[in-house]
Amino acid sequence: MTFKKFTIFMLAFLLFQNAEAQTKATDLNILVFSKTGGFRHKSIPDGIAFLKDMGSRNHWKMTFSEDSLVFNESRLASYDVIVFLNTTGKIFSDDGRMAIKKYFKEGKGFVGIHAASDTEKEWDWFTEMIGATFKSHPKVQTATLNVNTGLKHPAIKGWGEKEVFKDEWYNFLKPVGKHVNVLASVDEDSYEGEKMGIKNHPICWYHIYDGSRVFYTGIGHTSEIYKEDRYFSHVEGGILWAAGISLK
Repeated sequence: MTFKKFTIFMLAFLLFQNAEAQTKATDLNILVFSKTGGFRHKSIPDGIAFLKDMGSRNHWKMTFSEDSLVFNESRLASYDVIVFLNTTGKIFSDDGRMAIKKYFKEGKGFVGIHAASDTEKEWDWFTEMIGATFKSHPKVQTATLNVNTGLKHPAIKGWGEKEVFKDEWYNFLKPVGKHVNVLASVDEDSYEGEKMGIKNHPICWYHIYDGSRVFYTGIGHTSEIYKEDRYFSHVEGGILWAAGISLK
């Protein structure tokens, strides 16, 4: 094969790969679940509108539900990613727990937003999966995040080493599990009120758990956050990573 033919072949191959990746990115089937068995965030409707807009822009098929019966093996099998949008409390039956564990064994994706860490707090499998368990929080206020830009994760694409957001900063019962990769930590010197008292106070992370990709962000309490472009790219990148799609 001549150099010219080889070059043409490689260009065609790369174009095919890119087209295939784009197809996968736009063919996602996503379940957004926002059931609450405890505190209910007033921003949930804003989060739903935010995710509907994201789905429309990306041409994703999205299902929005608060019906725990959706958590059965046959129905979950069709979804590429499950998003827990400010869920709280106990929301699963024993059958639902078995179904989501089966879903994870299939190598799918999970995204938890804010109060997802205040969900199923008595279920050890879930608390290990989400990475940390909610304990408390100070009042809503601005804080500085220290971003681990070296990880090159799509959820922090375009972020600098320090970013300032206004939100409700969760304290967790204990530091995140050793199996998680921390994308950003809250600088506890940058805000007032109850804190964890640790130098690196994780607030968003990712990891592989039980065969599936898990992304969690503690940002997502206020209605205003769902209007921020930085937050849009943050959650969008997390969903794409959870779906197994790599952004260049």
